[in-house]
Amino acid sequence: MSKTNQNPSGRIAFVHSCWHKDIVDRCKEGFSIRLAEHGIKLADYFSVPGAFELPLRCKQLLVGENYALVVAAGFIVDGGIYRHEFVAQTVINGLMQVQLETDLPVLSAVLTPKDFQGTEEQQNFFLEHIYIKGKEAADAVAMML
Repeated sequence: MSKTNQNPSGRIAFVHSCWHKDIVDRCKEGFSIRLAEHGIKLADYFSVPGAFELPLRCKQLLVGENYALVVAAGFIVDGGIYRHEFVAQTVINGLMQVQLETDLPVLSAVLTPKDFQGTEEQQNFFLEHIYIKGKEAADAVAMML
């Protein structure tokens, strides 16, 4: 394990998955609004197909693109066909591994609700909940910088 990027620039990356994009975009919105309230300029947004790809993209940005930290956002649910627990565990473990390997923060705004059925009531709840999580991620960025 090599420690890389020991002199980060202060740039911030926000990496978000595209599954349940309507919900994940609300996280991005809350994050951007709160970051601006802190007077912090966000460097870049990046999207990946699904949550499974989040750890790799975060590592690529921290190692090769000189970011000070990365925020990962996603929404991993039980779609009724596959068990989502292995994806959720793999993604969260992967994000932690990237953080440990690079010595740079990887903040998680990845939600893994149990029993998400996509009803209008649940949809509305998670649209608001992940918006708040985006704001909390921006607060964490402000604390870390």
